[in-house]
Amino acid sequence: MGFTEIFVATHDAALKRAQVLDAGGSPGGQALRIPGVSDFEIEQLGDLAGAAVHAGGADYELAMVDVASDSLLGVPPAMVRALADLLTYETEGEGNVLDDVAEQWAAQDDMPFGAAEARNYVQQLAELASGIDDADRNGMYVWSS
Repeated sequence: MGFTEIFVATHDAALKRAQVLDAGGSPGGQALRIPGVSDFEIEQLGDLAGAAVHAGGADYELAMVDVASDSLLGVPPAMVRALADLLTYETEGEGNVLDDVAEQWAAQDDMPFGAAEARNYVQQLAELASGIDDADRNGMYVWSS
């Protein structure tokens, strides 16, 4: 199994990055590369994050963004918000919502890593999501090999 790369970019920059990745290159820049997962596992994470911040039921399905690359998918705004909210969401208990989501994600079928590694990935994804500025016309993208 390959890897999935998640990054923030404008639409044009995302297409250029996908071309480099499709050709087997390494484009550099800020991105989160997660080995052993596909876009399906990222969608699962979106569902878990949405439920954790009480935004369940929204559309967390990744969508093709351009016919030029079938390996590049866009992260819907609802998932971006849910991921970003993991950093600041407060619960009524002693639990940490980001830790809970990471543990649930790691427990999904065929996940190639445990809760500690999942927490690191979820933290980094939440930070990427929280840094998106709509004024810059940036979006979050997923490229999967």
